[in-house]
Amino acid sequence: MIKFIASDLDGTLLDGERKLPEDIFPLIRKLQTLGALFAPSSGRQYANLKKLFAPVANDVLFICENGALVKYRGKTLHLMPIRDLDALDAVREVRALPHLYPMLCGADCAYIEDTAMPFFKYAMLSYTNCKKVDNLENVIGKEDICKIAVYDEIAAAENCIKVLPQRLPNLRTILSGFDWCDISSPEANKGEAIRFIRRAFSFEREECVAFGDHMNDYEMLTECGRAYVPENAYPPLKKLVGRTIPANTEGGVLQKIKEIIEELEENT
Repeated sequence: MIKFIASDLDGTLLDGERKLPEDIFPLIRKLQTLGALFAPSSGRQYANLKKLFAPVANDVLFICENGALVKYRGKTLHLMPIRDLDALDAVREVRALPHLYPMLCGADCAYIEDTAMPFFKYAMLSYTNCKKVDNLENVIGKEDICKIAVYDEIAAAENCIKVLPQRLPNLRTILSGFDWCDISSPEANKGEAIRFIRRAFSFEREECVAFGDHMNDYEMLTECGRAYVPENAYPPLKKLVGRTIPANTEGGVLQKIKEIIEELEENT
């Protein structure tokens, strides 16, 4: 029986306008009554996720910053930050390359040092707590850095992902969207977060479901007994996972959750 459902947001649960369908809230409450825990699982920060899911904030588990941070009812359950020296090296490497803009994603706040458009607009859209600072290096050491989000003016798959992994061998660099890639501790990913959650809540792999659309979701999808990708997912991920649902613009995740609820009701 399903006891845990994790879903990515952008490109997966959010609609074509990057909005959270309000229909998700009664579904989350229904899942709770049936003994299943829902977890938004995103590269977004905790403050932004908590705001998005405000009506059910105490009923869900938050997998934030691509798995580097897990929060439940206001408490930090899991935190895997980047080491300060590695974060400093990463910022300098990103700065050295053209067309790239780094953002430090702390456990409580995100930090940028550039206001170039459209980077600035995207940063403010996805990060509720975001501050402009003169120099990102001055932030390092003052707050745990969960990840470094890198905006690519060209296209992440065609540009930064081809050069940053070689320049940052001690860190994990992964595509997180068309024009974004994320740099994190090598042990920090959504799959590791799922493994931690399974241990903490005594969930079996077969009792877990995951939805995701891009490569930063891959480990999460493999750690759950049922894994689904929307039709709009990144093609290499679709090939790896194989099991698809309707696109995010068609509410594919909502449809599948309704099916799971019907399944749970039949078994109660």
